[in-house]
Amino acid sequence: MKLSIPKKSFQFSSRLNKAFLMPARYIIMLLGLSMLTGLLTGIIGTLFHICVDAVFQWRNGFIQQFNQHPILQWLLPAVSTALMLYLAVLIVRRFAPEAGGSGVQEIEGALEGSRDIHWQRLLPIKFISGVLTIGSGMVMGREGPTIHMGGNIGHMISVIFKTSSDNRNTLITAGAAAGLSAAFNTPLAAILFAVEEMRAQFKYGTYSVQAVAMAVFVAAVVVRLYMGQVPAINMSHFAAAPLKSLPLFLILGLIFGILGILFNRYLIIGLDLFSRNRSSNNTLLILLTGGVIGYLGSIWPETTGSGDLTLLWAMQHTGAISLLIVLFFIRIGTTILSYSSGAPGGIFAPMLALGTLLGLWFGHYVNVYFPTLNLQPGIFAVAGMGALFAATVRAPLTGIALSIELTNNYTLILPLILTVATATVTAELLGGKPIYSILLQRILKRDKQL
Repeated sequence: MKLSIPKKSFQFSSRLNKAFLMPARYIIMLLGLSMLTGLLTGIIGTLFHICVDAVFQWRNGFIQQFNQHPILQWLLPAVSTALMLYLAVLIVRRFAPEAGGSGVQEIEGALEGSRDIHWQRLLPIKFISGVLTIGSGMVMGREGPTIHMGGNIGHMISVIFKTSSDNRNTLITAGAAAGLSAAFNTPLAAILFAVEEMRAQFKYGTYSVQAVAMAVFVAAVVVRLYMGQVPAINMSHFAAAPLKSLPLFLILGLIFGILGILFNRYLIIGLDLFSRNRSSNNTLLILLTGGVIGYLGSIWPETTGSGDLTLLWAMQHTGAISLLIVLFFIRIGTTILSYSSGAPGGIFAPMLALGTLLGLWFGHYVNVYFPTLNLQPGIFAVAGMGALFAATVRAPLTGIALSIELTNNYTLILPLILTVATATVTAELLGGKPIYSILLQRILKRDKQL
């Protein structure tokens, strides 16, 4: 008996196949472009790391040749930092004004359509000026430039392959997240950063989040081929804090919540101070800023730089506890001065160092007044890292993941959650706003005035 199958069933099957095959091609293309974005961002981020370290070491090596000279031992650091900073700011202002600062606010502006991306000029200018700035010892981090460059790489891929506007935003977000992963070797924090920090601009969907994750994954692989599979911060592994000590972390969170608001406020005051000055005065101010940072670095190296040396010094410090709080306040000043200059660089790394210093100082006094708890001060340092970041940026999940991945201390998850959540809620209730939202609004207001 011959079976006859209605022709319409074949048509239904054809439509069904097409309905499944089209999304499959779409998904493969999107994930493939995201992985390409992550690959290029990982390579650029690694090269940026290498160049920054090379310039920093070359400068220090040259200066050390004159460390016995009574004048040159402090004059050379001051002059070299001043000239490198001035050159970096000059290049930015002349060729790519949007390259100044961290760049996170520029990426957020591009995603919401209020800022344009000019990747052809941004990528070389951000790279060169960022190497000059951070290599000179200014108190700025690599993560700002790599996030900014990563977002621009995502846009570049979108333009080359002529993707839709939704896919373009996905690739920009994927590139920015890959840039954070490349800077800190923290893939989970990078994914959460895209979800939290860009939540107002990024259109979430199953495949858009997967695209971000794949870009971050590829960038992390590239970075680990160079750095190895080790945390970015060489820190001891701490035992879990006893549950009865958790109220102390709530107090620490309150302190960091208030501090986050003050930090944001004074950072904007610093930016306004530099922008209000006329051209000649502004040049002198930039040279003076570089000179002060360079001089401080010659007499106390831990007061300057992105924070790597500061973290190591603080965790190994066995001297007077008061030095921790003195260094904390000095680095607040140098961080605000450095960022206010308009040079390219991030504030994540400096904030991590500030959180560590204040957390350690707090932890030492906990041991003085609560000796039976037997808590190592380093536990409060790890909690402080995430708390200041969360209070300032208003991205608590990113702050938690960043602290854990950087230090490899998952056992401190409960103190971290409590400290970060308290800092975030405190900053919110006191009327503070996320720093990158403030910076973006400031840029848009300036553009309207021009």
